[in-house]
Amino acid sequence: MPTLFDPVQLGAIAAPNRIFMAPLTRGRGTHEHVPTPLMADHYAQRASAGLIISEATGISREGLGWPYAPGLWGDEQVEAWKPVTDAIHAAGGRIVAQLWHMGRIVHSSVTGQQPVSSSATTAPGQAHTYGGKQDYEEARPLALAEIPRLIDDYRRAAANAIKAGFDGVQLHAANGYLIDQFLRDNSNFREDAYGGSIDNRIRLLDEVTRAVADVIGADRTGVRLSPNGDVQGANDSNPQALFTAAAARLSEIGIAFLEMREPQGDSSFRPNEVPPIAPAIRQVFNGPLILNSDFTPESAERTVASGLADAIAFGRPYIANPDLVDRISGGLPLASPDVATLYTQGPEGYTDYPFARETATA
Repeated sequence: MPTLFDPVQLGAIAAPNRIFMAPLTRGRGTHEHVPTPLMADHYAQRASAGLIISEATGISREGLGWPYAPGLWGDEQVEAWKPVTDAIHAAGGRIVAQLWHMGRIVHSSVTGQQPVSSSATTAPGQAHTYGGKQDYEEARPLALAEIPRLIDDYRRAAANAIKAGFDGVQLHAANGYLIDQFLRDNSNFREDAYGGSIDNRIRLLDEVTRAVADVIGADRTGVRLSPNGDVQGANDSNPQALFTAAAARLSEIGIAFLEMREPQGDSSFRPNEVPPIAPAIRQVFNGPLILNSDFTPESAERTVASGLADAIAFGRPYIANPDLVDRISGGLPLASPDVATLYTQGPEGYTDYPFARETATA
């Protein structure tokens, strides 16, 4: 019976434990979306994680609408990521880059372009921009002729990730962003090969995943899905059929791992509106399965021991607990994050959270 502290193989990546760091957008890059030295300190502090999944990282100017989030489409970004990955590896860690296109969730004040999506839709709520919160704008549908260019953007970002020293990549196909907007039937109203049936709606996910796997190897390619109800306005009328079909296709490709954000129980962060789909996905996906959202150390241990998941990705607990693996193994209390500093630019609330054992001996 596996435990959180047993190693697990993710394709070409050997993880020494099953406590992973989930992707966490923290906005510590530059205005031009270039990583900073502060990010190297932050990630190196958390290198004891079995695997770090980086903060969401833009594949293109078009797709990156979050202020001060990093990208991977240019040479300057690649060079600036190298000290970050070097610091993680020097500390004994492993990291994959989460590749991100936000689709209709971007705002033109950040990108300088009208947002794009599967269809001409507008996300509910407001965008986080350099000028504060602003209403989302209507996206234009990607033309059929633009799809190859989009896939090339993913392909280039994946190659850049390997150049930058990442151990692999994770495709962000969750949380109501671009690929998820293609997957779900309340945001995808296309009448071409990328819309309508479930098989058509998973086509973009399939093609992007295969393109990335062709460049860096399927054994270094992961995917994130969120088989839940409404998220940022994206929803589906039959999520179990949709996401099991998507997971089965990813299994055929032979990706290194599938990570899923599926809230547990009565999550106050992003409640789950549908019954858990992870058990059904476990039946059709043959690779390592990682679950994320609202796990406690106790529920994580039970889930891995039951065989439902091969590892658990913790997000918010990693904000204030750089030594999360040590805290869980020692039964130590977990610190709470300072919400006011989640997206600020400095070290406060980013690299200044103490390690439990250092505090105890101070």
